[in-house]
Amino acid sequence: KALRVLEACSVIAAPQTGSGDTLAMDIVRQAVSLEGKPLLPLPFTMAQDPALRQEAHQRAAWEIENFLAAGRDVAMLNLGDVSIYATYGYLQKLLKARGYQTEMIPGVSSFCAAARLGVDLVQGDEPLHLIPGHSGPVEEALALPGTKVLMKSGRQFPKAVRALERAGLAERASLVRNCGLPDEAVFHGASQFPEAPGYFATIIVKG
Repeated sequence: KALRVLEACSVIAAPQTGSGDTLAMDIVRQAVSLEGKPLLPLPFTMAQDPALRQEAHQRAAWEIENFLAAGRDVAMLNLGDVSIYATYGYLQKLLKARGYQTEMIPGVSSFCAAARLGVDLVQGDEPLHLIPGHSGPVEEALALPGTKVLMKSGRQFPKAVRALERAGLAERASLVRNCGLPDEAVFHGASQFPEAPGYFATIIVKG
C-alpha cells in the first residue's frame, strides 16, 4: 500500500538530518521511482527545548501545506512505524487542525528487530513495554514483568546502560543497531555494546 501511495502522490516529503541526509528517501528510492516528483526535505531538531521542536514542526507543516493548498497530494516518508515515536504525528495534528485530510499507513516498527535476534518478543500472556531510553524513570520501567524495549536512547545511551546494570539486566540485554541498513550490527550483552551506537539503536530485554 505504501508503494501505491508513493506512486500516486505527486510530492514526496521526508525528514532531513542536520547533516542534510534523508535516509528515508534513500531507502524508498530502492523500491520505487521518484523521478519527476518534487522532493521536500523537512529539517527537524533533536533539541530538548519544546519550543524549538514546535517551531520545526510548524515550519514543516507550512511547507507541506503549500502543496496541499495547491491541490497536490503529499506523501511523507517515515522510518519504522508511523504511529510509534514518529515526527509525522505532530504534523498530522497541525494539518488536520487546518482542515486537511490525512492518513497513516502502518510500517515495520524498529523493535521487530527481535527477529534479527532469533527470538520472540512475547508469547502467551507476556506484556511488552516500550520505554523511551532518553528520559523518564527507566529503572522503574525495567522492573516491570515481560519484555522491555528501550528506544530512542540517543545521547543518553550510557545512562540507559547504567540503568540496565543497576537492574541486573545488563547481560540479558541485546542491541540491534541500524536494523535493515547496510551497517546493521547485533550485540548480545551490555558488555559488548558499542560506546556510541547512534540514533537507530534498539535494546531488547526478554522477560
